[in-house]
Amino acid sequence: MATLRPFRALRPQPDQAAAIAAVPYDVVNTAEARDLASGNPLSFLRVSRPELELPADTDPYADAVYAAAAANFARLRYAAPLVEEAMPSLYVYRLHMGMHEQTGVAACFSVDEYEHDVIRKHERTRKDKEDDRTRHILTLRAQTGPVLLTYPASGEIGEIVTHATSASPLFDFTAPDGITHTVWLVGPADRDALIDAFERIPLLYIADGHHRAASAVRARQALAGTAANSATGGSAAGTEPTAATPPASTPPASTPGTDPAGQTEADSFLAVAFPHDQMQVLPYHRVVKDLAGQTPAAFLAALSARADVSPGSETPAGKGEVSMYLDGRWHRLRLAPAPSDAPEADRLDVSLLHAQVLEPLLGIGDPQTDKRIDFVGGIRGPQALAALVDSGAAAVAFVMHPVSVEDLMRIADAGGI
Repeated sequence: MATLRPFRALRPQPDQAAAIAAVPYDVVNTAEARDLASGNPLSFLRVSRPELELPADTDPYADAVYAAAAANFARLRYAAPLVEEAMPSLYVYRLHMGMHEQTGVAACFSVDEYEHDVIRKHERTRKDKEDDRTRHILTLRAQTGPVLLTYPASGEIGEIVTHATSASPLFDFTAPDGITHTVWLVGPADRDALIDAFERIPLLYIADGHHRAASAVRARQALAGTAANSATGGSAAGTEPTAATPPASTPPASTPGTDPAGQTEADSFLAVAFPHDQMQVLPYHRVVKDLAGQTPAAFLAALSARADVSPGSETPAGKGEVSMYLDGRWHRLRLAPAPSDAPEADRLDVSLLHAQVLEPLLGIGDPQTDKRIDFVGGIRGPQALAALVDSGAAAVAFVMHPVSVEDLMRIADAGGI
């Protein structure tokens, strides 16, 4: 079963939602965040990426960055102002991009179910990114970005969601990138029906936001340690509230609530769950910063000796094909298929690319820790990868074909990556 928990959201007033709303913290770099927030003192990027207000050479993990996040969060709560929902509630959240639309349920989900694999994963996480978001949660005493979940589509849930969206929306705006965001506050009857219906969903899957979920687990562990130390007169480093605590007349965001079942806010993480048949998985591309001492011509020759390479376009035609940008030209790379008895994850294009190209020809070991490889979300398009190579920021780029949601769920079920 999947546990759905209503929560008292801290949210914008409807007329301020478009100004406050911002892209996820991890899809933009500091310069891009600075440009997006320019001229908008309410942008939530000032909380999720507060280094944009600090000198350009500031270490994004410096103490000053987290202090700025806390100060900006406190300022936003009272300048906007943000309002706290009167009652624990659920929300329906719809995204509309071009011809694609998906509608999900925003709620709090169980950390225990994450740890017991009722909420399944398919990615490894990087310690530095976990450290960052864990500290961000502990400093603000708030979770400021939702995890993206998917679940096996349910007609029962679909009917409840349809009924909830027949009311007037709480928020409805189109962001500068052209994506329309619509949010409904779920009424009490539909709220209870959704909680009941999700109890019949056997499994949830993280589609995106593995670092946010893992950081919520670590934050709970840290807060539990703080409570234990406080009971014995001690304290835990790095978990104390900052000086930006709101005035005592309003409960600060760092004050944990406890429900009648004994669950605290730290036992949950914020997420939006979408049915699997509405999900659109975008590709996740690779760029490598250098050619391991080879010239472009030498690398292309070595690659051609091992694989089917030909002039090509910027978009792969389908599974098993990769578009490669090297030295100002696009190439078509056909990957050799994995053996039929190979694990499901080993048959993915990203696994084949690593085994056949990245590791043997470019010396990329563990992509989780190797600083020579980077990843670019598919929403940016192939042109962004070509620009990185043309600028010298990368030596070669690989445009991937997206995996399917069904692939993601099967691999997560098998405990794969």
